Amino acid sequence: MTVGGWSAPETDVMANVGEALDGDRAVLATVVAVEGSAYRRPGAKMVIGDGDGVGAVTAGCLEDEIVALAREVLDCGQPRVERFDLTAGDDVWGLGVGCNGVIDVLLEPLAESYRPVVEAYQSGKDTVVLTVVDGDGTPVERGDRTVVFPAESGASGPCLQDTDWPDELLTALEGPTNRLLSADASDTVSVRYEGDDIDIFVDCVTAPPELVVFGSGRDVAPVARSASEVGFRVTVVTFRGGAATADRFPAADRVVSTSPADLRDVVSFDAETYAVLMTHNFVDDRIALTEVLDAPTEYVGLLGPRKRFEELRSALAEDGHHLTDDELDRVYTPVGLDLGGGTPLHVAQSIVAEVTAVHHDRSPNHLTERAGPIHSRSPVGVEPSEFE
Repeated sequence: MTVGGWSAPETDVMANVGEALDGDRAVLATVVAVEGSAYRRPGAKMVIGDGDGVGAVTAGCLEDEIVALAREVLDCGQPRVERFDLTAGDDVWGLGVGCNGVIDVLLEPLAESYRPVVEAYQSGKDTVVLTVVDGDGTPVERGDRTVVFPAESGASGPCLQDTDWPDELLTALEGPTNRLLSADASDTVSVRYEGDDIDIFVDCVTAPPELVVFGSGRDVAPVARSASEVGFRVTVVTFRGGAATADRFPAADRVVSTSPADLRDVVSFDAETYAVLMTHNFVDDRIALTEVLDAPTEYVGLLGPRKRFEELRSALAEDGHHLTDDELDRVYTPVGLDLGGGTPLHVAQSIVAEVTAVHHDRSPNHLTERAGPIHSRSPVGVEPSEFE
């Protein structure tokens, strides 16, 4: 199992799930419901094999217990839902831990039913995983699973894989599944089927966004490393072939070299692709900016002072390319959040923090000034007591 530990990004967790499917037995632990506040929200995962596991379902408060429970699940071969009451009270879980909520965790032996999820994730496709957490007395049992692929733009409803789940059950799930997809959330929903309630965890598994960093300077590697650590797939594009080596940018998933005018021949851009130009070359930036703005990416970060961008903008105008308001709205320059600090690591932190905020549609502010919960809440769900 790949080294990652509890602080591993989701990309590492999913990679370990794939390795476990191809190798030794393992257990997948997933937060399926939260009442109150908790460090992680529904959908948080941890995979436990021979070691201490990779990923986290809390801030480390319960991981040792999860590992112990995983051993029991492996021994009996049956999935189980475990409740942890972290609210203040007499319960042992309320003593000294940092959360103040009730967390339900599904622990299940990893099986082939999860392989389509891993394969879709690795190929950049989103999925919705439907897993039964309570189906006693119904045609489905705890741990039964099917996979949903979100509909293409313009289509209605999710697209289901071949499944032996009853059509009526899938129809009942369509509404809450679409609401969770719209909210980019995961949660357990309760649906009525043939007079019985079935609790099903609807897990919206979003493929990792891609960050494309243009440049070959020493300041590129910290950006690639920081972005990788928070779950981006990172492509480094250099315009100098001698610098396009994996050893130079070890955290990048891919390193390619091309000319600025041909970059879209080697990189595919969509709305989930984010671009940062840090070539330190005025001509390269000018050509690359034009190419990237012609693509559908919604974020283009440009390193350098505002005056440099105005000079670049004037040069583009002389070439006949007058930046539109829409294009200007997509360009972030000077790139990054105002965090202070001037070292390459500070700059990388600033850039990746901004890209992360844009990806999650957030306006960066101090959390102490944020009204309401830190994490968005699910638009659907069941009370945790319904699992009992």
